[in-house]
Amino acid sequence: MKLFVGLGNPGGKYAHNRHNIGFMALDEIAHSHSFSPWKGKFQGAVAEGRLGSEKVILLKPETFMNLSGQSVGEAMRFYKLTPADVVVFHDELDLAPRKIRVKSGGGHAGHNGLRSIHQHIGEAYDRVRMGIGHPGHKDRVAGYVLHDFAKADQEWLDDLLRGIADGVPHLAEGDNGKFLNAVALRVAPPRSSTTVKKEASKQKKAETPPAPEAQDTRSSLQKLADKFRR
Repeated sequence: MKLFVGLGNPGGKYAHNRHNIGFMALDEIAHSHSFSPWKGKFQGAVAEGRLGSEKVILLKPETFMNLSGQSVGEAMRFYKLTPADVVVFHDELDLAPRKIRVKSGGGHAGHNGLRSIHQHIGEAYDRVRMGIGHPGHKDRVAGYVLHDFAKADQEWLDDLLRGIADGVPHLAEGDNGKFLNAVALRVAPPRSSTTVKKEASKQKKAETPPAPEAQDTRSSLQKLADKFRR
């Protein structure tokens, strides 16, 4: 059994915040893979289902971000899981928007949700780090993560979440490479050879200079005579 945890803050006020991308990822997984309806449990919202051969519990802690570990620890003890069975989906300031990485263990890098989880279950759990970019200065971080995604972000965000849902059965089975490949196919799909050839042809035409006009070698008298013959 696996416990997939999405980090965020509860309530409509925060639903579309950058900090809530973990909740968004779990919502997409639950929808795409026909998980059970969400129900209140472990100080959070829980849905159950299967991904490939694995039974998976989805958990969205509703303790607010800074106390996420309380919910995760309670669920882990109930199901008699170890930290190695836990995968946490969270926003990552140090990755550019639409980038995604999988990491096992390590520090919390100042993320308050991860900090709380560290306090309750240790650091030996897996993380799916979803890039949201950095506002440029540490003093702007709080306002940035607690602000909604911009309209311009919606296309890549939708692709990222769908890619996660596509690849998550591989993640449940421990194949991080296939998981990341599935995400990449959504976020940056390969171009067909036909498209590449068409673009190369257009570029070649654009770069080919026009043929020079033929030089008129007629004398002035010939030009005048030719004019009257028309």
